Amino acid sequence: MFEDFAKSSLGRRLSRAMLALDSFVDSSLFSGSQAARARYDDFAAFMDRLHVGGWRRGGVELACEGLTLGLAGSILALALAIPAFRETSDDWLKKQDLAVTFLDRTGQEVGRRGIRHDDSVPLDQFPDHLIQAVLATEDRRFYEHYGIDPIGTLRALTVNARSSGVVQGGSTVSQQLAKNLFLTNERTLERKVKEAFLAVWLEFHLPKREILKLYLDRAYMGGGTFGIQAAAEFYFDKNVRDLTLAESAMLAGLFKAPTKFAPHINLPAARARASDVLQNMVASGLLTEGQIYAARRNPATPVDRRRESSPDWYLDWAYDEISKLAEAGKLGSDRVLTVRTALDTNIQKRADAAIEDALRQYGNQYRAKQGAAVVLEPNGAVRAIVGGRDYGASQFNRATDALRQPGSSFKPFVYLAALMTDKFNANSSVDGSGICLGNWCPQNYGGASAGRMPMVVALQKSLNTVAVRLSVQIGQAYWKDKGANQWNFAKLGRQKIIETAHLMGVTTPLPDTVSLPLGAGDVKVIDMAASYAVLANGGRKAKPYAAIEIRNSRDQVIYRRDQDGSPSPQILPAHKVAEMNNMMKEVISAGTARAAQLPGVTVAGKTGTTNAYRDAWFGGYTGNYVGTIWFGNDDSTSMNNMTGGSLPARTWHDIMAYAHQGIELKNPYGVGAVAPTIASAGSTTRGDLGAPQRPATLSRKSAETLGSIETMFSTAEQSVGRQVNSGTSYSIIPDVTGTTAKKRVRSADGRTLFE
Repeated sequence: MFEDFAKSSLGRRLSRAMLALDSFVDSSLFSGSQAARARYDDFAAFMDRLHVGGWRRGGVELACEGLTLGLAGSILALALAIPAFRETSDDWLKKQDLAVTFLDRTGQEVGRRGIRHDDSVPLDQFPDHLIQAVLATEDRRFYEHYGIDPIGTLRALTVNARSSGVVQGGSTVSQQLAKNLFLTNERTLERKVKEAFLAVWLEFHLPKREILKLYLDRAYMGGGTFGIQAAAEFYFDKNVRDLTLAESAMLAGLFKAPTKFAPHINLPAARARASDVLQNMVASGLLTEGQIYAARRNPATPVDRRRESSPDWYLDWAYDEISKLAEAGKLGSDRVLTVRTALDTNIQKRADAAIEDALRQYGNQYRAKQGAAVVLEPNGAVRAIVGGRDYGASQFNRATDALRQPGSSFKPFVYLAALMTDKFNANSSVDGSGICLGNWCPQNYGGASAGRMPMVVALQKSLNTVAVRLSVQIGQAYWKDKGANQWNFAKLGRQKIIETAHLMGVTTPLPDTVSLPLGAGDVKVIDMAASYAVLANGGRKAKPYAAIEIRNSRDQVIYRRDQDGSPSPQILPAHKVAEMNNMMKEVISAGTARAAQLPGVTVAGKTGTTNAYRDAWFGGYTGNYVGTIWFGNDDSTSMNNMTGGSLPARTWHDIMAYAHQGIELKNPYGVGAVAPTIASAGSTTRGDLGAPQRPATLSRKSAETLGSIETMFSTAEQSVGRQVNSGTSYSIIPDVTGTTAKKRVRSADGRTLFE
């Protein structure tokens, strides 16, 4: 049948069509291959003309490799630039707009933060030799580069290599401003990359003169001063407009190392640095040898500030508090503010000295390089903050920003959570023998074993096994279902401990790990102080604060802590707090913190030591003050057997023995009878407490009374200004009774004008 179809006319036509298609395909493939070969030959001939041989080939290969590496580096740099630009925002320049003058609790000025917009000196009024000195030393090609100066960096590397040390820096003014505005002082590659990108970003967003002005206004200049104008006033007691060449050279030398070259600390070093700055001005062609001759022969002489100190870490923290209040809209639109704080200048100085003395005397012995301290009242008013050993070397605040493990100083949260179950009290018998949760078996300090004992004794001895057993028993007290095991109980117990810690003042996340009851979570020094303050005051919230009163540029009170601040609710049952305080008192009298004892003063507290001696803590309190001390190393390296009962407890004693002079002594809440005695500031008290003489100061009630009188006078002046005709003679008569003040305004003829 197929043969019949093939012989038919239709079959023959189909056969010829298939042959034609096959021929077309073959022909197309052949012609296509010929055309492709011809194009390849043309391409090969073209590439032959580009062939490089000999020494040129090596150059081409290097260029290609460089292009490849450059492309890869660009992609990596772009990836790093994304987090850098996240540091900026639409209002980035306004973040520093606040101009804040800080007063201590008695009304004495202690420092400033922010930019003084009301009296800032324009750049065109700065002396020419000051601008020349800064640029010759910090960035000679400032007006030529685009934020990054490869030529200047190469020159700095060359000079430093020849000098076998760091003589010149490679960062431009734009890079340094980017660091001051957006970044921290950490020395990492990531920070340097961010700094470079942000410097270029600044160059595209601001003119050169504004970048220079911001840099001069916001750089730290030592002595607690920020900006060249503040530095001129601090070091030479004059306006920046009036600086001489020698004084300008000395200030220009401060930008890179303000603490090292601060003239009130090391005048010879400051003058040597100023001489280098003058030589830089000659080397850059801005001045001649003859023009700097007089400045060399007659170096600048600063005002004697050796006895002055600035509470810089306190002011940094207080400034953050004010910024948050301003961002929340609680301070109105005025950006020039005067803030009276809770700072006690005398206690601050003593705390600074105590940390420095401890590290200077025992730092090498214990292999400890840093320390931090917070002192506050039981209501949360912060009296002193020490954020490290040297603010000039590192502005990082270890008291308010560092996260460290608290060790056994965390155990009060565990014991308080146990008391809150109503199944334990100070005399409850607890088991100090070994316990294992899974494969984890905690050990007591020194490997000591223990049997049953009252709970107060277990806290006094700081037994780890008891703290872990309590976490299990706390969970059992709250567990509702049957069939749970020890692991489930411990997990629920740790959740209750975490809730207690956060309720009392810990703000950091606490990981739910088996070692949590032993202080394995990261906390802040100031949070631990705030938590202990809850115990000292009887269970009320004690959020740390600095600002007592804030006034605007028109001297009007716009914020008062007692009226506008956050309330302090009762967060813990007072009777449980009293029971806990009586237990914590035994840690001082007969436990691990005997070094913190203050003769004649009732003290409660707890020590803390972490694994491998990386952190050592002591938190203690009386009815008057709460203080937390930490010692350690920034890189978390181990110390040499430092425990919380050694240097931290002794340092706490040194601060508090000083702080408790001349005040009405109070016991922690619920501990014994409150004895309204006054600690004398005389020689007897000095010998008893073992502290230097503290200058006589106002009590808190007296300071508040004087503050209310000051507010009364200010309010009366404003009211009289509105109600009394101009030119009328009048007087303000205060009527003070106890802690209240009334005001009466009378004219010269005795008429009452305002009351």
